[in-house]
Amino acid sequence: MIRIGLGKDVHRLVPGRPFLVGGIAIPSDRGELGHSDGDVLAHALTDALLGAAGLGDIGELFPPTQERWKDANSMELLKTAWGKVQKEGWRILNIDGVVTCEKPKILPYRDSIRSSLATVLGIPVNSVFIKGKTNEKLDAIGAGDAVEALVVCLLEK
Repeated sequence: MIRIGLGKDVHRLVPGRPFLVGGIAIPSDRGELGHSDGDVLAHALTDALLGAAGLGDIGELFPPTQERWKDANSMELLKTAWGKVQKEGWRILNIDGVVTCEKPKILPYRDSIRSSLATVLGIPVNSVFIKGKTNEKLDAIGAGDAVEALVVCLLEK
């Protein structure tokens, strides 16, 4: 059996926070505002994996209403969610994601992001691909006020 999962996340960018993408801190004057560390790509991937396995979503597993998840490391949340998915007998065939922001540019960090995700998930780096896009100065993302991630994954059981 194979299943496709889709995850999406968006965060406002604010001063005084790190800009995290897939566990990699990218130099920027602003970072993601969130209850956890705000890693938009880790959040979208977590939702994709949980959704493909039919195990809910990140908000159910790690509710933002619970203080224990305040400033949580999103890569650790991803690892925990992936453990639940694996317990159900699933394995990852591939992951494909898009991070959309005007700046900073994602391309110079793409290989590091891919390696970071692959390491946390225990899969080959060639099973993970990430693209960086802009929003051509349209809406909040295009104005540089937000970042968005979309991720699809293919699981097999």
